[in-house]
Amino acid sequence: MRFLIMTVGTTHSGKTTFAKFLEKRFINSIVIDQDVQGEFLEKHYPSLLPEKGPKILKFALSQTIVEFAIHKTDNHIILCNSNRQKQPRLNLIEKFKKEGFQTLLVNFDLPIDILKDRIINSHRDITPLRNVSNYNEVLEIQLKQTENEGFISPNKDEVDHLFTISNETDVQTVIEKIIKLV
Repeated sequence: MRFLIMTVGTTHSGKTTFAKFLEKRFINSIVIDQDVQGEFLEKHYPSLLPEKGPKILKFALSQTIVEFAIHKTDNHIILCNSNRQKQPRLNLIEKFKKEGFQTLLVNFDLPIDILKDRIINSHRDITPLRNVSNYNEVLEIQLKQTENEGFISPNKDEVDHLFTISNETDVQTVIEKIIKLV
């Protein structure tokens, strides 16, 4: 049986770090991270990227990688994206369920002060940012979206298994639970 492990959370909540730790412990798994595809396109094909609007090419590249991983490998897939919008998230989960995957979601629900502190101390490259100048602006936009657009936190009815990380000490515990589950 194959697993889809999907991360959900705001910028600097720890999704990528978690995914990398899990990949090291989780045999036969691969992390698919849209930020990696974005960095690749930014480095090698900057003239193909629009200055504003949706990141269509990054999304298409990520979709191609996901399709390949589903149909041409036997890997468990760790999707490391924000996945904050409910309907697109449900559509993606349903796609994996139809392919026979067990679905697992890790919701990163850290306090705002921790996120802001991480942003202040971050060394993350801001080059991929387009319509903002720093990650604090990204977080502010995400928080406004949560308020204004009705972003709904994931619930247990969406997936086969749901875990929530609400503080930094939860990371190792959740990784151990996932390893044991699989």
